[in-house]
Amino acid sequence: MQNRNSPLSPEIWLADLFSSKAVNRGAVIRRKARDIERFAGMDLFMAEIDRRGFQALENGGQIVIFCNRAPVRWLTPHS
Repeated sequence: MQNRNSPLSPEIWLADLFSSKAVNRGAVIRRKARDIERFAGMDLFMAEIDRRGFQALENGGQIVIFCNRAPVRWLTPHS
């Protein structure tokens, strides 16, 4: 659901998000899930993630976006 108080369309908000230096370097960025939902909508956001070949995960209300096509490996501590 788009925030009616935002001057940005969902497409412009996503373009702004994915035009950062960190994205261009293939780094990792993080955004609040509620902000993504508010400004772009999760469906549109995930379509853009898929289009770019990126991966994203959610934890504690935060979305972590891996801005590259490298595999993500879960690290777990040894017992």
